[in-house]
Amino acid sequence: MKAVAIQTYGGPEGLVVIDLPAPAPGGGQVLITTEAIGVGGVDTVIRSGALAAYGFKEGFVPGSEVAGTVSAVGDGVDVSWIGRRVWAFTGTGGGYVEQAVVSVEEIVPLPGNLSAVDVVALGGPGVVAHFGLRHAHFAPGETVLVRGAAGSIGIMAVQLAARGGAAAVAVTTSSAERGRRLLRLGATHVLERSGEGGEGAPAGYDVIIDVVAGGDMPSFFDRLNPNGRMVAVGAVAGQPPADFGTKIMAAFQKSMSFAAFSAATVSEADRSAVRREQFAAASRGEIATVVHDVLPLDAAVLAHRRMDAGEVFGRIVLTP
Repeated sequence: MKAVAIQTYGGPEGLVVIDLPAPAPGGGQVLITTEAIGVGGVDTVIRSGALAAYGFKEGFVPGSEVAGTVSAVGDGVDVSWIGRRVWAFTGTGGGYVEQAVVSVEEIVPLPGNLSAVDVVALGGPGVVAHFGLRHAHFAPGETVLVRGAAGSIGIMAVQLAARGGAAAVAVTTSSAERGRRLLRLGATHVLERSGEGGEGAPAGYDVIIDVVAGGDMPSFFDRLNPNGRMVAVGAVAGQPPADFGTKIMAAFQKSMSFAAFSAATVSEADRSAVRREQFAAASRGEIATVVHDVLPLDAAVLAHRRMDAGEVFGRIVLTP
């Protein structure tokens, strides 16, 4: 089967199309013939080599979510799954493939009116946004800032905060056009990337959901209200400065807090339950799925170039 692997770490040109043996499902697994593959920010970070110390080696196949049809099942799996269209979590990698083997515990059936492209724009980002807001102890009536709101996680965080009764949902983004699109999705104020601007925007925020991290992250602690909580759900701009915590300690009397969040700390059952709810909400038109572009699998280099250039609003989807 055709797959895309990281031949060399660095820029997008390090991605290459390769042939791999067709996989077979083992016990407790299913084989999915993929129809759509989500391209996430973590894929570009892995490809850059920034996470090589965590065991990601050259030759690694990126991609954490796919959608398609179950074509075979392993021992212990109900054969009624065969022929069903599903979303699937492939782990931290292995998704840029024509056929994917995944645990049966990590698949969710698709509502009939949602396409495979729609669900890979929602499945991974929706869970991160949902549990990221929960990790921040977000409550109705609070003010929320989503930093880096134009990506798939940010877009979901905006929609979920608005649906959850936020008093205000401010966003940082790179252009007026993106700001207008985010306002249509539930944002109330559009700020510059620095957090400045935004006529009528709150002076401070109870919750900040940060997809970006990077060198500028500590400056956003100044925008937290007393008892405010910032949760980093991504690091597309890289790691923050090593001493970023000194900002919190310098404002000790404000009782601010910072946390990182990974969906890996949530049980498979809880993740699947939220995905089912979100897929149902999307099928009813209550949540929007935002797809920037659909490209063939062998155009993964182009997809990563667009991600690196910051051109993407929503999610790029690859199709075999």
